[in-house]
Amino acid sequence: MQEVIVLDFGGQYNQLIARRVRECGVYCEVKPHTTPLCELREKKPIGIIFTGGPHSVYAPDSPQVDPEIFSLGVPILGICYGCQLLAHYLGGKVVPATDASAREYGKTETHYDTACTLFRGLPESGVSWMSHGDYMEKVPDGFTLTARSDECPNVAIADEKRRFYGVQFHPEVNHTENGCRMIRSFLYDVCGAKGDWTMGDYCKTAIASLREKIGGGKVLLALSGGVDSSVAAALLAEAVGKQLTCVFVDHGLMRKNEGDEVEAAFRKWDLNFVRVDAEERFLSKLAGVTEPERKRKIIGEEFIRVFEDESKKIGAVDYLAQGTIYPDVIESGLGSAATIKSHHNVGGLPDFVDFKEIIEPLRMLFKDEVRNLGRELGLPEYLVSRQPFPGPGLAIRVIGEITRDKLDTLRQADFVFRDELHRQGADSALSQYFAVLTNLRSVGVMGDGRTYDYTLALRAVTTSDFMTADWARIPYEVLDRISVRIVNEVPHINRIVYDITSKPPATIEWE
Repeated sequence: MQEVIVLDFGGQYNQLIARRVRECGVYCEVKPHTTPLCELREKKPIGIIFTGGPHSVYAPDSPQVDPEIFSLGVPILGICYGCQLLAHYLGGKVVPATDASAREYGKTETHYDTACTLFRGLPESGVSWMSHGDYMEKVPDGFTLTARSDECPNVAIADEKRRFYGVQFHPEVNHTENGCRMIRSFLYDVCGAKGDWTMGDYCKTAIASLREKIGGGKVLLALSGGVDSSVAAALLAEAVGKQLTCVFVDHGLMRKNEGDEVEAAFRKWDLNFVRVDAEERFLSKLAGVTEPERKRKIIGEEFIRVFEDESKKIGAVDYLAQGTIYPDVIESGLGSAATIKSHHNVGGLPDFVDFKEIIEPLRMLFKDEVRNLGRELGLPEYLVSRQPFPGPGLAIRVIGEITRDKLDTLRQADFVFRDELHRQGADSALSQYFAVLTNLRSVGVMGDGRTYDYTLALRAVTTSDFMTADWARIPYEVLDRISVRIVNEVPHINRIVYDITSKPPATIEWE
């Protein structure tokens, strides 16, 4: 399988670049910019993409790259910071944009040289998404200018002979017209991609790889009942059958009736299924904890301890399996990238784990790819399309200290929100939706009396990959009906707010 390497220099859209490459039928991985050259050489990539980043290439503490990378004979596409890095290393000059006209942010009318391979077949002008405060004062020898804006003459550069390309804008974002076609041109017309990344092939390869790794060993899967762990269960069941035991830990942080629903769904499958009632165990550990990262780490460690206890009952379990997916890994901190939040199954894991190895068969897949893998494995659509639910559960949807009363309040409010969306037929277009019990209390009036109760936040988003997301435009009349029902049916809530923040700058979950 051909592979493209995305070298991460700390930009906010780096994971989106990887998504766009995979959407073109080419496998890719995001690697830190510090990845040794020998490791890159061993992977034999057909192309390398330098991402954007918040730094200036001329600053002494800015992320750099081994200059020998330009001698690998591999095509390189530099985006934003990556473009400036090309210029910086290959004889050009990058300087601060002291003139306001050289700084560009947001949607910008851009003019392209359609003789350049990247822009061949595209309109000569279009909108691109800019985000740079530095600019290339001097273009390296051997490069030509291939795009400009009305304010900046050097928006894109190319050395067609060495197959090096740089663009100041972000082709990976939806705001850039024909951006995906530019990436596709780099992959197919420059790198010679064959488009051999398919979920069917991945499924066969993953099954064979799991059989080889596990051999005759026993596997314990941490099963939450969500999309990721369900697909992981199906994949492992196909690979090793009865060597797999699925352990569902009911930590008391599930949605209304969810524990019973998960058990009912997986009892029908031909696999070893164990349900563990661990509510008291988790809530006692979380008592008095308010800091989000601490919550996640406590839950991550306690999950491991429960699985260790269960493995002793099963006897001689070699491997712990998890439904970790690529966004979990990236957001928990990849290489030198920033930690957005420690996912309980990645950054929340304890230092010591009493298993031979942790197996994560979905670790390199995005959410939509996981769903497609589930379909390849023959999972029913109701499981494949199920609402995502975080492993820490309602613990990260109760802001501040967690108590049973708060959990019960949130469970009921969240149920009403989801139920009313379904009744109104407004749920089918949504990627994820849930309620958050904030730690804010405010004054209200009920029955001519004063109340001082909680504010509930509603969150609904649309997304294809869960790395970026837009807030959902739920009709006002539906939101009105939801608000009326929650305030009337759920005690201790007297105010409802709707979150209209996209990702970025926010994340989908509040904690």
